[in-house]
Order: sequence, then C-alpha cells, then structure tokens
Amino acid sequence: MARSRRDTTSSRVRVRYPDNKAAFFFLLPWLIGTLGLTLGPMLASLYLSFTDYNLLQEPVWSGLDNITAMFGDARFWNSMRVTTVYVLIGVPLQLALALGLALLLDKGMRGLPFYRSIFYLPSLLGGSVAIAILWRQVFGKEGLVNAFLAVFGIEGPGWIGHPDYALGTLIILHVWTFGSPMVIFLAGLRQIPEMYYEAASIDGAGRLRQFFSITFPLLTPVIFFNLVLQIIFAFQSFTQAYVVSGGTGGPSDATMFFTLLLYKEAFTELDMGYASAMSWFLLLVIAAFTAFNFWLSKYWVFYDD
Repeated sequence: MARSRRDTTSSRVRVRYPDNKAAFFFLLPWLIGTLGLTLGPMLASLYLSFTDYNLLQEPVWSGLDNITAMFGDARFWNSMRVTTVYVLIGVPLQLALALGLALLLDKGMRGLPFYRSIFYLPSLLGGSVAIAILWRQVFGKEGLVNAFLAVFGIEGPGWIGHPDYALGTLIILHVWTFGSPMVIFLAGLRQIPEMYYEAASIDGAGRLRQFFSITFPLLTPVIFFNLVLQIIFAFQSFTQAYVVSGGTGGPSDATMFFTLLLYKEAFTELDMGYASAMSWFLLLVIAAFTAFNFWLSKYWVFYDD
C-alpha cells in the first residue's frame, strides 16, 4: 500500500527535527549545575554588590556606595598592586621554566614517564595547605634556606616575615608549580613535524636558530594558551597567601592578595556587599587581561594552516 502524503510529510518533519528529549535529559544535571551553582550565584552577587549586606540582615540597596568605597580604599589598591606584581613576574618565569624543561624532556631521555610525573607533582600539590605550610618551614627564620646560608656564614632574614621578601617567596612557590604548563608544552612539541628540523639541519641551522625559526613560531599557539590560562589562575591565587601569611596578608600587607582581601571582607568583616563588588571588579580585570592578550596575539601567535 502506498504511503499517504501526510505520512510522508510527517516522516520528513521527524527527520528534519529529530526528538532531542534524550539529549536534554542527559544535559539536565549540567544545566541545573550551571544555573544553580554558577549563573544564579553570579547574578545574586551582582545584585549584592549594589547593597549593604552583612549576612545577618536583609540587603539594603546602596547604589554605587560599595564601588566608591572600594576605589577610595588604600588597602584595596595595595592588594591590586601585590596581585599584579605576582602575576606579571610569576607567570612569565613559570612558563619559561616549564618550556625549558619540556624542551629537555622532548629529547627522549631514558625514564621519561618517571621524570614527567615527578615534574608534574608540584602542580598537583602547589595549591594545597600542606605545601603552603611546608613553604613556611623552608623560608622561615629557622628554615632550610637560612640553614643553607649559615653554611657560608650568612645570616638570612625571616623571608616570609620580611616585607621586602615575603611576596618573592610566593612567586617562587608559583613558579615551582610548573608541571601543568610543562605537560602542555611537551604535547605541543610532539606535534611539530621532524622534517622541519631535518631540512634546517641540512641548511646548516644550529639548535638556537632552529628554536627561534621553527620551534618557537610553531609553539606560539600553545604558549598563548598557557599564558591566558596561567594569568587567570594567578589572579585567583588564594591558598598560598592565606596559609603562608597566616591569613593576615603578611608584614605590611606585603602578601595581601586581592582574593585574600576579598575573603577577609566577606567572612571576617561580613561585608558581603563590598566583597561582591570586589569579586566583579576582579572579573573585569581578568577579562581585560584576557582581551588584551587576544588582541596582542595577532602580532606574535602563528597558526599553521
């Protein structure tokens, strides 16, 4: 029996618009999490940033008072300065070390999986409380660094307790967690065709020339990816500063990261409105840095078509 025209049309509609109920069902947990744990709290914090709210009373609309107070707060600008220095120094040093070790491991040395795991370990532990406490033992007044300097007759200061050195110890801790970008660099190096190096060797190019003419240009997309990612992570650093400084921000607020000040305003001073305004300011700063990097990438990132 021939199929009717209505049946044929219905079949075409089902093919063109397939039933996606199963897909939505499997996406439902993610949608609930996104709306309930991410988008919802973000919108709530945006509203609270324009209110006076202390967790104990109903929020009272205050307009731009939190933003005005924030821009007039010397401690706020100090935390912004400390965090920016931490990012601008720590991230390039971390990526340089990660790239250098990735180039070394890419040579195919014996026991490569073991070394790769050992070098990646700091990235897993660098943000933990245990490592932050260990860092206090290393750079404390009676720590390992001063014990080493004492061998040469040098009396070292309490590095963590000195305003001139405290931030430097946290930058070293950040650089030490190079494992994650190193693994990404190593994967990028493995994608560069060997024929380029063979052709360069035939033309007489040395290793340094090969690096700047082949390795670095072809690796720029990976460098750019690591740069954007690590800048975002560095701006969000909190555990290191909180544990190493004992939650005080260090001597003269030398390690008062932006996130640490935000935490203190929210959960010590209970000024949730002010803390919400700070969180949105941090979001805008990270977005500005990311947008700037994307704009700048067109001048130095090479995509091989």
